Amino acid sequence: MDGGATASSAAERARRAREHCPFLTTKQAAFHLGLAGDTLKKMRRERRGPPCRKHGTVWRYHIDDIEAWSRANMREGGNG
Repeated sequence: MDGGATASSAAERARRAREHCPFLTTKQAAFHLGLAGDTLKKMRRERRGPPCRKHGTVWRYHIDDIEAWSRANMREGGNG
């Protein structure tokens, strides 16, 4: 799959999430970002991941916060 198709499908998932429930679980947010759930949990503990909120006993990530964090952490090229 080319980069354009991947970006398009990610944008479509984000649009659907905003329409139905903009708050994602850690597992959903990790999938959206292409990370392992444990990686996102570790990033949350180290305060270097996207903003999140605790709703009751569950951590939630707003889709707009995830997208903004991802854009802010974008790098040129593919070498890290």
